[in-house]
Amino acid sequence: MDKDKDTLLSAFGKWVEPLFQCNFQEKVDQNQQDKYAKKLTTKSYVLLFLHAILQKRESLRAVAADILNPHMQEFLQLDSISYSQLSRKHRQVDTDLLAHLFFSLVGKIQCMAANPAGRKPYKIIDSTTISLCLSKYRWASFRKTKAGIKIHVSLAFVDHDEVYPEQIRLTTAKPNDITQMDSLIDDSEAIYVFDRGYVDYKKFDDYCRRGIGFVTRLKDNATFYLLESQVLHESPVLADTKVLLGSPQKPMDHVLRLVEAKDSQGNDIRIITNCFDLSAEEISDIYRTRWAIELFFKWMKQHLRIKTFYGLSETAVWNQVYLALITYCLMILMKMQIQTTKSLLELLRSLKAFLWCDYIEWFKYNRSSKKRRR
Repeated sequence: MDKDKDTLLSAFGKWVEPLFQCNFQEKVDQNQQDKYAKKLTTKSYVLLFLHAILQKRESLRAVAADILNPHMQEFLQLDSISYSQLSRKHRQVDTDLLAHLFFSLVGKIQCMAANPAGRKPYKIIDSTTISLCLSKYRWASFRKTKAGIKIHVSLAFVDHDEVYPEQIRLTTAKPNDITQMDSLIDDSEAIYVFDRGYVDYKKFDDYCRRGIGFVTRLKDNATFYLLESQVLHESPVLADTKVLLGSPQKPMDHVLRLVEAKDSQGNDIRIITNCFDLSAEEISDIYRTRWAIELFFKWMKQHLRIKTFYGLSETAVWNQVYLALITYCLMILMKMQIQTTKSLLELLRSLKAFLWCDYIEWFKYNRSSKKRRR
C-alpha cells in the first residue's frame, strides 16, 4: 500500500511496523484472501481492528467511524467503510493468517529476549475462561445455561518485569485444561510452572523421560510414599523430600521431589517437581512466578478488548482474540525497542496520546529516565 510518509512515521505507523516484516501479504496472496475484496483488504482490516482494540471501540459502527479520521484515511488509503463491510470481513478472514502473524511476532520477541546464561527459562502454563451469552454463541456452549471460550497460554519471560504469550491454544470452555498440555509443553530446555488443574501422573512420567522440567502444586488428596527426607537449617522452606506419587497399584515410574513452603499469604503449599539440581528455596521461588500469568490475563482483560466481541461467529471471536494478542506483542516489541523503564500500561497510554504524532516524539517521551507513576 502506498501510504503518506508522515503517517508512516507516526507513533501508530511505527508501532505496527513489525507487521510488515512478517510475510503477511505473501500469506494473504497464497490463500487468495483478497480475491473478491473490492475495498477492504485483509491488511487494512488488520490495521483498522488493531486500532479498534487499542482504543477499545465498543461496536463495529464505532470502528467504521474511525475512518473519518484524516490520518486513518491516509494510512489505509480508504475514505469510508460501512459497519456491514467490517462485519463481513471480520467473519471471513482466515484465522490461520492471524495465527501466522501472532507467531511471527512471538519469534521476533524471542530473538530480542536474551535468557541469562546457565539458567533454564521458566514458562508458565494456564488458561482463562471468557463467558459468553448462550443465546448468541450456541457454538460455544459448555453447560445448559452457559457459553464461553478458553485461552490456553504458555507464558515466557522477556525479563524480570515483562512476559509474553509464547504459545496459545483457543478452545471452547468445555475441554479440560489437561487436554492442551501436550501442545503447550514441549521444550526440554525450559522449566514449566503450572497449577493443580494440570496434575497428571502419566504425563509427569513422560516429562521425566523426555527431560522436561516442571514445577507444580500437589493436590490435597494426593497419595505418595516418602522415600528420603532432607534436614533443613534456617530455611524458609518447611520440608524437602523425595517421594513416589500414586497408589500402590499404579505408582509413578519416576521419583519426584516434594517441597513444602508457604505462599505469599502465609498458607502452607506442597510443590512437586522433577528438578533436583536446584535448591528448595529456588523451587519455591519458581512456583511463585506462576502469579505472572494471572497478572497477564488481568492486563489483557482490562486494557484490550477480549471480554466482548464484534461478531457472533466462531471465526469472528477467534480472530478478535488473535488481534488482541497481536496488540500485546506489538506493545512488548515496542517496549524492547525503545528500552524504556516505563511500564507496559504507561507505554500503552502514551501511544494513544501520541498516536498520529511523529514517533520520535513518542520515543523521546518514553525514554525519559524518570519513571512516571501510574
